[in-house]
This record gives sequence, structure tokens and C-alpha cells, in this order.
Amino acid sequence: MKLFVCDHCGNTVYFENALCERCGHQLGYLPESNALVSLVEDGGLWSTPAFPDDAYVFCENAHHGACNWLIRAEPGGDIYCAACRHNDTIPAIADQRNLLRWQIIERAKKRLIYSLLRLDLPLETRNENPAHGLSFRFLADLPVAAGPVLTGHEGGVITIALAEADDAEREARRASMGEPYRTLLGHFRHEIGHHYWDLLVDRQPSQDRFRTLFGDERADYGEALRAYYASGAPAGWPQNYISAYATAHPWEDFAETFAHYLHITDTVEMASAFGVRARPRTEDAGLAVHVDFDPYVQRDVQTIIDNWVPLASMLNNLNRAMGHPDAYPFILTPAVIEKLGFVHDLVHGRRLPH
Repeated sequence: MKLFVCDHCGNTVYFENALCERCGHQLGYLPESNALVSLVEDGGLWSTPAFPDDAYVFCENAHHGACNWLIRAEPGGDIYCAACRHNDTIPAIADQRNLLRWQIIERAKKRLIYSLLRLDLPLETRNENPAHGLSFRFLADLPVAAGPVLTGHEGGVITIALAEADDAEREARRASMGEPYRTLLGHFRHEIGHHYWDLLVDRQPSQDRFRTLFGDERADYGEALRAYYASGAPAGWPQNYISAYATAHPWEDFAETFAHYLHITDTVEMASAFGVRARPRTEDAGLAVHVDFDPYVQRDVQTIIDNWVPLASMLNNLNRAMGHPDAYPFILTPAVIEKLGFVHDLVHGRRLPH
């Protein structure tokens, strides 16, 4: 994520801000320009000094406090922004609790879409591509007899359980499943990994290389998950997998790796925006870091990793100093880095070796 600045007063603002707290100007995000711009209202439309020749409207979901993205004002144009047009189902927002949770989910989803746009990955809606378009379903749990909503992906449709927007509920699920890390954004990044496996790996030239690194996805998925939940990850799994869950099946290994690629890339971009540079007062020169590049366009994955490792160490130590768990409780082994390199080459459209 880049660091945004109000173009009216120079105040640092967050990606989610709809208002500059210093100058009071309305703010809106323009995905095609990757800009959070100050706005002036004129007859129900909005203009910005940053792009004075265009007029804009807010996404329809701005009326619910769930979006700050802009759309170019055009007769008969879409009323939903580049992110919200992928929504298939939202909860009943007349219920205030559902509304608050949906707003939280939308903030995480926007950060996902930000990364996908920066990487120029395919982003078709179900209307544009009924077979492989991307859509989201945000569902509240039904009565107990129906069972809880399960977060997951199937054929381009990503379902997120609304309960995951509740910090206490999400932490309870994380603890009960023995996970070191569980966030809404992590859910989005994992499930979108399944979507891009379908688009970029399945029956594509990259599939042979995928099977070499991740395993043969033709292994029975249901049986693999049953075995994982019954017995857990095999001994020594950290040498070859980014997480215990990645050992369950090659599809899950890819989705976990894809999620971590997005975690790393987006955090390194923010570090670059802050001009982070650090050198620990130890003899470990490998923990020195000076992030001064854009990881979203970096062609060499090793450059991203070389900066991420010391950055993650710094983040973890800062968290521990505040009494919090590690921000990134994972280890990047050579085998895991090779898988991250596969994802890097894949999303940048490179030819992959067989």
C-alpha cells in the first residue's frame, strides 16, 4: 500500500479516509490513477484539482459508509466502483451489527482489490465472464440448525463469513484452530489465490511447473482435507511450506503462498513509502534494510525477499516490545521462496520453466 497525502493541504491520509481531518475536504479514491484526491462538489457531481477535466460520482455503497471510491460520471454508467461491482451478496444492512461488520469487510476487500489492480491481474465480473468472473458473497450465519457460514472459494465466487469481521469471534476461531495468524485481509488474499489458480495455472503452460513445486492437484481434495484435520501437518513441514495448512493439498499450498506474496508485496510498498531504513546494533548485517523501490513493479523477487526478511524481523521485534504477538510469525525457507518466485513470475505474466 502506498502512503496517501491530501492534495489540498498536504496532510497524510489513510487509504480508507473519506475526509481530510486537517482541511475538511471530501476525499475519494480513483483506482485508475491510484490517487486519493480532494474533491469539490458541483451540482451533485464531484471534481478534483488533480484531474480538472473530469467529473465524478461516488460508488453507491458510499451511502452506507462502506466505500470511498469514485466513478467517472457518465450517462448510464455503472453505479458501483471497480471493487464493489464484484459484490454478489451483502448482508441485511438494516441490522446495525451487520452494517458495521460489512463496512469492516469492505475495507479489507478494497485493500485486496488495490493489490490486484497494481499487479494488473484479470478482474472480470460475473456479468463480463459468467464462467470465471470474480464475485463476493458476504453472509451472516443462519439459525443454528443450518450451521455456520464457511469462508471459501468455488468457481470464482468467494464467500466470506460475516462473523470474521468480529475481532473476538475471529480470535476465538484462530485459537481453536491453532493458527498463528488470522485476519480478514488474510482470508481475502488466500481465497483470491484459489481464483487465480483457476485462471493462471489450470490447463495453462505453468501447470507442469506448479506440480513440480506444489504437488499434483489431482489428489482427492476432500480426502486430503479430512486427513489434514485428523492428523495435522507432517513432521518437518516448515522446511517446505509457508504454513501448516499449506500441507493439506497443493491447492491450499498455492493459495497460502499467493496470500503471503500479497502480504509481503503490499507491506514492502508501505515501508518504501515511509523510506524505511534500519541497521540493528548487532553484528547481523543481514538484518539491515533500506526499502527504496516499488515491489509491485520489481522484476526480481529476490530483491523483494531480501528486503522483506529484515523488515519482518523489525516488525516482529517492535510488536514484542509492545507486548503483541509477532506481526509475521512465518519462516521463508529456500523452498518457500522458490514457490513465492513462482507466484511472482505468474502474476507478472512471465514464461515459466517446465
